[in-house]
Amino acid sequence: MSLLPYALARPLLFGLDPETAHELTLDNIARFQHSPLSCLWSESRIDDPVTVAGLRFPNRVGLAAGLDKNARCIDGLSAMGFGFVEVGTVTPKGQPGNPRPRMFRIPERNALINRLGFNNEGLIAFVTNVQKARFRSKGDTSPMLLGLNIGKNAATPIEQATSDYLTCLDGVYPHADYVTVNISSPNTKNLRSLQSDEALDALLGAVMERRELLAQRYGKQAPVFLKIAPDLDETQIGVIAATLLRYGSDTAGQPNQRLGVIATNTTLSRDAVAGLAHAEEAGGLSGAPVLAASNRVIRLLRGALGGGFPIIGVGGVLSGDDAVSKVRAGADLVQIYTGLIYKGPALVREAAQALKDAR
Repeated sequence: MSLLPYALARPLLFGLDPETAHELTLDNIARFQHSPLSCLWSESRIDDPVTVAGLRFPNRVGLAAGLDKNARCIDGLSAMGFGFVEVGTVTPKGQPGNPRPRMFRIPERNALINRLGFNNEGLIAFVTNVQKARFRSKGDTSPMLLGLNIGKNAATPIEQATSDYLTCLDGVYPHADYVTVNISSPNTKNLRSLQSDEALDALLGAVMERRELLAQRYGKQAPVFLKIAPDLDETQIGVIAATLLRYGSDTAGQPNQRLGVIATNTTLSRDAVAGLAHAEEAGGLSGAPVLAASNRVIRLLRGALGGGFPIIGVGGVLSGDDAVSKVRAGADLVQIYTGLIYKGPALVREAAQALKDAR
């Protein structure tokens, strides 16, 4: 258990502007992650190993991308008991993102709205920070796994998006246990159009072809995960599933464990927060209101993809029961982000224990 109960820290953090609190928290984790002060937020890791996409995860609870965009805090985050941590989204060139303010809390619904816009320091700085992480050198027989999340620059025309993804894939592949292709943020213009039939087929075809070359070059199999939105109808999900099966199946039609899907990103819907302060702010809504929508997408994907195809469920996990609901919907693994902000590091252990108990 961490030495600083989150119930004491949360009022202080929630008294600050959300992005200021975010930056302050990450700055302190980065500063103290290799010192005895990391005990302030550390949680013992639940041992519940599972193999997904050919990778052995020490437990089924991970951190979703977006919290640590520049990969500064990998070791500090690993101390919270995660089975895997995903950092990014990184773009080829650094970019400031959208103007501030761009992050808003809706505490009545345990929710956040953000329109950060892939703010990050760029690929070179990102990879440099990843290389500094020490979590693999602890002698752990079942180390935490690391996902690296890639995107496109805002200034890159959508017609040239594939080039940005390939540039990032080249840069991160040697250092990743898996790579996530983020095509579902609502905060980069036209990005979600890449989820459509022809655009997705072209992008995924290029990414998987390059992944095969990189696997041969580096002698390692790092699977690719495609991160999709919750705001998709059944027909759109069917199109995405068919494309995933095209590139994620072997000649016998079985999952090749080189491709998976993360469901889901933030939502544009405001039904669950209507009338509350900040509810009409532009951006993606995350937290408790996304749970049902995310689980719906997971359920439809599992039905379309069949058993064995890797699915990571994310969206609205604020308790152990929420984590279990993701697995019951069809997910193999679960990620949290907004829940960590509202509930603190103890949520990681709670969710992992609940999933272990539910086996």
